[in-house]
Amino acid sequence: MILEICDAGFAYPGGTSVFSGISFSLADREVLCILGPNGIGKSTLIRCLANLYRLCSGSIRLLGKDISGLQQVEIAKKIGYVPQAHEIVFPFTVRDFVLMGRAPHLSAFSTPGTDDYRLAEEKIRLVGITQIADKPVNEISGGEFQLAMIARALTQEPAILLLDEPTSHLDFGNQIRVLDIIDQLAQRGLSVIMSSHFPDHAFLASNRVAIMQYGSFMAYGPAEEVVTEENLMLTYGVNVSIAYSHDVERHVCVPHRSDHCRRRCAPHTQPAIHPVVITSSGR
Repeated sequence: MILEICDAGFAYPGGTSVFSGISFSLADREVLCILGPNGIGKSTLIRCLANLYRLCSGSIRLLGKDISGLQQVEIAKKIGYVPQAHEIVFPFTVRDFVLMGRAPHLSAFSTPGTDDYRLAEEKIRLVGITQIADKPVNEISGGEFQLAMIARALTQEPAILLLDEPTSHLDFGNQIRVLDIIDQLAQRGLSVIMSSHFPDHAFLASNRVAIMQYGSFMAYGPAEEVVTEENLMLTYGVNVSIAYSHDVERHVCVPHRSDHCRRRCAPHTQPAIHPVVITSSGR
């Protein structure tokens, strides 16, 4: 196992516990999708896995070594982290921003070499942002910036990629492209942990799924066993149907309509449109 988490717990100073008793492991080429409602601690857990936050209890072992005893530069050579949001003010070009991913592999006073530039260009092409490579990062869209952050993390050449809601700022097409990239990276040997609000993402791009609820994992295992109608109802409080689609050869998740949602018109009918009558003002 490349990453092992044992009985992990975290709480902010003076605050209540965010999560506790979390244990799981990550193997080579494995993709773990963490589902759960807002504010449940998914982002906090991912930050702990990147050693940005220290656990209050339990341990995280990276390639057999306790992560708390490693230097951050050592961790950065093995773990790439892409947060939900990242604000940058200085107008670096996208190319230079992606190139910063090579920082853990460079000494304090050295500069990037030919191989570093080549690797950055390769990752820029991989995520499909070649057309904006020369644009300042503070002038591109949120979705484009999200793709640039993924490219920068990949330029680190990590063994593990941590993605905190990687599709949250992306349009539908780029969401699917990112999930395809995750699948390709796993096939090439990269291990991935990503959080998501979309149960379908678990069917699209993961080997294993964890549902986080009430400060722990309420379910963990293969997507077909974990992403069930009952578990999603318990997690999100909405009724869903899980069905196998032969067209796409996978399970899909379909939420039920709430009574408060707009009712659809009957098939092949149009809603009645009543004319607006404008009366005279009398002037």
